[in-house]
Amino acid sequence: MLIGYARVSTKDQNLELQWDALTKAGCEMIFQEKASGIKTDRPELEKMMAQLRKGDVICIYKLDRLGRSLKNLLELVAEFEKRGVGLRSLTDSIDTTTPQGRLVLNIFASLAEFERDLIRERTKAGLEAARARGRKGGRRSGLSAEAQKKAMLAEMYYKEEKLGVDEIAKTVGISKMTLYKYLRLRGVKISAYQKGEVSK
Repeated sequence: MLIGYARVSTKDQNLELQWDALTKAGCEMIFQEKASGIKTDRPELEKMMAQLRKGDVICIYKLDRLGRSLKNLLELVAEFEKRGVGLRSLTDSIDTTTPQGRLVLNIFASLAEFERDLIRERTKAGLEAARARGRKGGRRSGLSAEAQKKAMLAEMYYKEEKLGVDEIAKTVGISKMTLYKYLRLRGVKISAYQKGEVSK
């Protein structure tokens, strides 16, 4: 059975475009969701997952309508494959029931792993650079050992003033709010630089 899944991020958006495309594609059943991509609770997705049977094909308008992130998307695709269920994305022209579609998803998975490796490598290099400059990075109250490492790395990037706060947060793998929290815990004075204005 061809099963459709449509999602929009806010209540103000409508599902008509996706509904029309999925109907035209021949979906016999369509699950509709109004939920942010970052929201973990998606009841319609859960209902759809409960309905799946071997041989079914999930049809979506676009890949970002299904997964909250590339990692989440690949996890769902792996679950579909485990159940013998295919995935078809109309806009992205991806169909995991074909060899070409499976190849594209495998490339996505490789890129995701490559990105994770780069982040780990940058974090390790940053910590080593910080240690070389005499920052021991001992644990401070309120932070786990892992969080303390990230806080130390964030401090180093912040004091270098080569990256904006958004870039630092992304590089370290934390939110901007967490970045400011870490800097305060490490006794770093927040200046006008906190606005992300960096002189190139």
